[in-house]
Amino acid sequence: MKYVKFILCILFGLMFINAGLDKFFHYMPMPELTESMKKSFAAFAELSWLMPLVGAVEIIGGALFIFPKTRALGAIVILPIMVGIVLHNFTKAPEGIPIALVFATINLWILIDNRKKYEALIS
Repeated sequence: MKYVKFILCILFGLMFINAGLDKFFHYMPMPELTESMKKSFAAFAELSWLMPLVGAVEIIGGALFIFPKTRALGAIVILPIMVGIVLHNFTKAPEGIPIALVFATINLWILIDNRKKYEALIS
């Protein structure tokens, strides 16, 4: 089980690093967007600082998630991004729900696995 967690965390972290880098370098092809999604992305484009911020958080959170010593912090850093991904898929792109739920489950697993480290934050 230890090796499964290690491999999943590396893949999870690399996926977020890749997604964050794409926000800066735009090297991955964009899927076909619906009209609703085009409006959402146009609104995001109006806030010129938003996508670079999301990209930076994805890169930092992904890098933290890879290493066991910083994984608990990485899981917290990635959590708001993960919530946004899940909500976006439920409201705008239902075909992405399965993969979003897989990644949300991995993030939740790491959060629960590190709950002792968070006790000082909430006590």
